[in-house]
Amino acid sequence: MGVVIRAAGADDRELVVRLLDEAFQDDPVSGWVFPGQDYRRLTHHRLMAAFTDIVFAEGRIDVTEDGSACALWLSVPANGHEEPEADAVAGASTGTGEADDAVRLREAVDPANPRVEEIARLLAGTHPAGRAHEYLWMIGVAPRRQGEGLGAALIRHVLDRCDREGLPAYLEASSPRSAKLYERLGFAATGRTLDLPDGPKMWPMWREPRNEPATAPTPSPVN
Repeated sequence: MGVVIRAAGADDRELVVRLLDEAFQDDPVSGWVFPGQDYRRLTHHRLMAAFTDIVFAEGRIDVTEDGSACALWLSVPANGHEEPEADAVAGASTGTGEADDAVRLREAVDPANPRVEEIARLLAGTHPAGRAHEYLWMIGVAPRRQGEGLGAALIRHVLDRCDREGLPAYLEASSPRSAKLYERLGFAATGRTLDLPDGPKMWPMWREPRNEPATAPTPSPVN
């Protein structure tokens, strides 16, 4: 029997936040942003909630019908990566507009934690520009259901459309294990890694639509 997938609605917000929180508790990048298990269990869900609200406002969230997995997608235009609107972050203060989105994200999620701001800046600085594409921001599968192919089914759900419409796709793998999954789905490493200061690596990965000629994206400069 195939995996039934539907678009998430506002009523699914808490489900999505819980899935992401559970799925990424032991992720290397989450461990870097929120070091220490007790601290992470108390705080990590706030970042997942902020990401969920941003994608609900600006993109699309798919969930499996049984509520065991979700995927967060943004459609990025040809002129490059557009920063998420800070107003979309739950609890963010708009203030005078002087603070940028990364600062507002930190203020909304964990004001005393500079790594929340730093990860936002690093991801934005690495994002490729020049071609419209679908961006897989995050994918979360309930720990008890991992290894059943739910994540792959969610990703293929969008990749099939990418192939029909001639759109590439992009993501950042947060572990070697996830990078292997994405390789099986047609993604390839861009040839550079995102190295978190005193922390783990991330692997930016790009996928050309099937039956389309390969054209490398133009990487954004990293400071």
